[in-house]
Amino acid sequence: MFPGHYADITPDKPAAISASSGETVTYAQLNDRSNQLAQLFWSRGIRPGDHVAIFLENHLSYFDVAWAALRSGLFMTTVNRYLTAAEAAYIVDDSGANVLVSSRALEDVAQQIPTLAPNCKNSLMVGGPSDSASVFEDYDSAVAPYPTTALAEEPLGEFMLYSSGTTGKPKGIVKPLQDRPASEGVRLAETVNAVFGIDEHSTYLSTAPMYHAAPIAFTTATQSLGGTVVMMEKFDPVEALRAIEHYGVTHSQWVPTMFSRMLKLPEADRDQFDLATHKIALHSAAPCPIKVKQQMMNWWGPMLHEYYGGTDTDGMTYIGPQDWLDHPGSVGRPSGVGIHICDEDGNELPPGEPGIVYFESAKKLAISYRNDPEKSQKTRHPDHPTWMAPGDIGHLDEDGFLYLTDRASFMIISGGVNIYPQEIEDELIMHPSVEDVAVFGVPNEEFGEEVKAVIQPAAGVVADTALVEELNEFAREHLAAYKCPRSIDFTNELPRLPTGKLYKRLLKDRYWTAGSKIIQD
Repeated sequence: MFPGHYADITPDKPAAISASSGETVTYAQLNDRSNQLAQLFWSRGIRPGDHVAIFLENHLSYFDVAWAALRSGLFMTTVNRYLTAAEAAYIVDDSGANVLVSSRALEDVAQQIPTLAPNCKNSLMVGGPSDSASVFEDYDSAVAPYPTTALAEEPLGEFMLYSSGTTGKPKGIVKPLQDRPASEGVRLAETVNAVFGIDEHSTYLSTAPMYHAAPIAFTTATQSLGGTVVMMEKFDPVEALRAIEHYGVTHSQWVPTMFSRMLKLPEADRDQFDLATHKIALHSAAPCPIKVKQQMMNWWGPMLHEYYGGTDTDGMTYIGPQDWLDHPGSVGRPSGVGIHICDEDGNELPPGEPGIVYFESAKKLAISYRNDPEKSQKTRHPDHPTWMAPGDIGHLDEDGFLYLTDRASFMIISGGVNIYPQEIEDELIMHPSVEDVAVFGVPNEEFGEEVKAVIQPAAGVVADTALVEELNEFAREHLAAYKCPRSIDFTNELPRLPTGKLYKRLLKDRYWTAGSKIIQD
């Protein structure tokens, strides 16, 4: 189903709620608003297969735009709201967007995008531009003249999201349009209903930015099923707990860094909220340290469900609470696809041996990278064109459960030995003085690379030589000697997106261009 169906049977039910303000969009309102925008698109010659880009903070209008695109057969590209004008314009231009929707809140950056992406002829601004000479049209004024009736035909659109660019320029991930009407809802809806029990009775808390793959996919899936989405404008650990109690949240989604921040809250903050309605907490985006997940299970009970899958693959693994307790550290077994672990030459490896993770599709892969056929080919297995690698290193156990080791691009090779930063980060994050940590390789004349740790200290912690020695001792207690950082630096804040993804490349570049000298903010 989709908002049009629920507008008929439960018109006054909240489709989306702003967690901080309580502002609500009902299904009737969502249906009317998305219809009006879809009518605007049609009137301006935008047809199925065309593209819409959205450069917006977490705002309730996000859902209007998403459903207008989805019920018009359009590709929708969500643009990271923290990008510079040049970075955002690159995505708008590369995606071939016919329409850009932004907001007054992002006006300083947004105003520069149309000039840098001149092929995008329609620019709408939620809240309206502050300058009447702006090329942006006021969003409300632009859609107001259009009827709230649905288009004569409503083929289902698709998201065309971009890789985060942590290892280079972002690339558009193209999934072909499906031959199904929008009234059937997004394709993820069936999965989240069957696996996680999300339905019309669910209240789903979205904690992360909407431009990220999971939030936009799971919120529209929830609305396809008639549930209510509670959207946080910005993650805050206490406010997230408050939202669960206040709105009666049944399902939620997180990334591991959010768990770490909540676990470091004072007990008085953690214990002041009634979380009785909370039944299922989903998490993904990055491997969760075993000790962090164990502590979350101790706090919330066996309700953590984990899945793993790249935006650029058709594959997914899933693991429920009991399976995880039986296989701690695993991200689960594949769901509906095959999975293979191979060496760099494409040879399959036995259980326990780490290698490149490949998802196997039952059909010829249609996913590709926009304007980059060479990268599309590089992700394929050399001998099996239906096997696609999301770029991770991992291994399978004897029961077929997958364990992720790290991103292939982050692996450190020191003296011919492979060292995986994720393992080191998982230990260091457990130190009470560590708020966040990044581990990567830096140049070493003798060994090629050596292990570097950059630490964001917890609030109130003094970053000095005493802390360095304390962290070194902690590392020696928990890690083999060759995995221990050879040097530790401190920074006020790591370049981590609100999605939990770390721009580790930005850190590495600073050291590889300047040598391995200490850089301290």
